[in-house]
Amino acid sequence: MKNMRRPFFALIVLSLLITNFGANVFAQSRPQRPDAPKGNGKANQRPTPKTEEELKKEAEQRRIAEEEKNAIVDTEILKVDTNIVNVDAVVLNKKTGQIITGLKKENFAIFENGVKQEIANFATPEAPITVSLVVEYSKWSEMFGNAAGGGMFNAGKLEVVRPVAYFLSNFIKAPDDFASVIAFDMRPTPITDFTNDPNRLRQTVDLLLRNNPAFRENNLFDALKFALVGGKGDSVVLENSKERTAQYGGMVDVQAKRRAIILVASGIDTFSKVNYDEVRKIIQNSGVPIYIISTGNLFYKRYEHLLDATDTISGMPGRLTFLQAQNAMNTFAKESGGMHYPMTFEGELPNYLQSINSLLRNQYSLAYDAGEKREAGKKFKLEVKVDVNGDGQYEGKDFVVQHRPFYNTAKDEAPKSKK
Repeated sequence: MKNMRRPFFALIVLSLLITNFGANVFAQSRPQRPDAPKGNGKANQRPTPKTEEELKKEAEQRRIAEEEKNAIVDTEILKVDTNIVNVDAVVLNKKTGQIITGLKKENFAIFENGVKQEIANFATPEAPITVSLVVEYSKWSEMFGNAAGGGMFNAGKLEVVRPVAYFLSNFIKAPDDFASVIAFDMRPTPITDFTNDPNRLRQTVDLLLRNNPAFRENNLFDALKFALVGGKGDSVVLENSKERTAQYGGMVDVQAKRRAIILVASGIDTFSKVNYDEVRKIIQNSGVPIYIISTGNLFYKRYEHLLDATDTISGMPGRLTFLQAQNAMNTFAKESGGMHYPMTFEGELPNYLQSINSLLRNQYSLAYDAGEKREAGKKFKLEVKVDVNGDGQYEGKDFVVQHRPFYNTAKDEAPKSKK
């Protein structure tokens, strides 16, 4: 038994020797290069702490996920009414009359009844213009123009046609500028709707030159209302419509940054359907500046000493009528944010029209939200102040801001009676 254990023991020892020898042989066959150390040498590498920014981001993601989880779907549609008040302003140097350009939103402030409002919209000058030229085309305007010209051979209607022709040919530039022309006597008649076609504008002037005024009445107030808010009137002449009348859209419906009315008239109103107070409110609410060239002033300056104090039986206007006309023109221009040019010499006309064009193209368009709840039919005083040099102080001595001074809320419509 002892002899049998020895060979078995020797076999086990031999097997262990072979195993160790083979492992060493295979180990020596690989390159003797140390393995690159892993980690930072510590037995257990600790996780890197998160930055403050990463922690905030994760917290925000958890908050959003929680809100989305607990959100309640609301299918109700909310209607928000806004009452945007638009104010066009021109900044002028008081001494020189120079128009100040290059100002920004921060240079302006709007006050309503003395309370400062936040300017919601602001547009800089040098934008295209859209104008309606409203011209008095009656037998009175022809007579005034003929007499003011000293009885020369030129037709009296040229006094009102000439400003229209000059402005359309010199200051309306296609394709960005647009103009319409409305002639009025006892009723307003649109000659052309808004167009930038030079041929159409030329046809408008030719039509006024070829024809002669037919009626003596000057329904100025009706013409201004028609030009501003539109209404039913004669069909546009140059459109050659088969219909005698048509619905006309006023300037308030025109979507343009620079809108204005250029009124060429004597200022005398005969028997308009709307009265003086009504047309004033329409002008105040429209927010459209009116630039006025008074043609009757040329006649009045020359023949004032020969006129009666009041209108005569023949219908000839008296001194008081001309003075009332001038006051009305001043009011319309001021309350619309425009300008009044009481013409005294025909040679002043090009300068007037150049000034109107400059004022139009250098208006700053400002707007603020007046809020939802406003008392109907109430007048609010508007004031625009300017800080030209940006020092925080509003300029009042050296600069003037030309703008409309009032804003009226619309009146509630009376319920219609049931018959």
